[in-house]
Amino acid sequence: MRKSDPRMAAIGDVDEANSAIGVALVQLPAGPVRDTLLLVQNDLFDLGADLATPAGEGEDFAPSAMVLRILPAQVARLEAAIDAANADLAPLRSFILPGGSAAAAALHLARAIARRAERAMVAVDAPINPAALSYINRLSDFLFVAARALNQNGSGDVLWVPGRAR
Repeated sequence: MRKSDPRMAAIGDVDEANSAIGVALVQLPAGPVRDTLLLVQNDLFDLGADLATPAGEGEDFAPSAMVLRILPAQVARLEAAIDAANADLAPLRSFILPGGSAAAAALHLARAIARRAERAMVAVDAPINPAALSYINRLSDFLFVAARALNQNGSGDVLWVPGRAR
């Protein structure tokens, strides 16, 4: 596979998201967000392996002893983490700007990279594991709510003020 292949771009973007999560992790204290992100980093290596192993003709994306695939259970675990992180958040009153604490800003960066990885994955001109696509989609949502949780459950969010710089 050529380095210019869209699949390689997707793998690279997943790796970059993982690296950005690592930058956030060094700033995080022990707790549920940190625990989830440590699992996510492992999952992202699984996702990279999944992307690097295209399904053959007529093959589905069922896990096997030979091929590592993202599983629906990994997506469900991430969705449960989103619900848990979102439970105590203040309601959004405005769009928020990436920032607040250093760790939250790092998670916002990781979120933006995860969204790019998702766009790269859907640009691959071949079947992609549907669970892998769900996982990267839900990851960006988790990173958003986790950043808000780190910003004093949303009270430390930096709110967008439309036209402020005019």
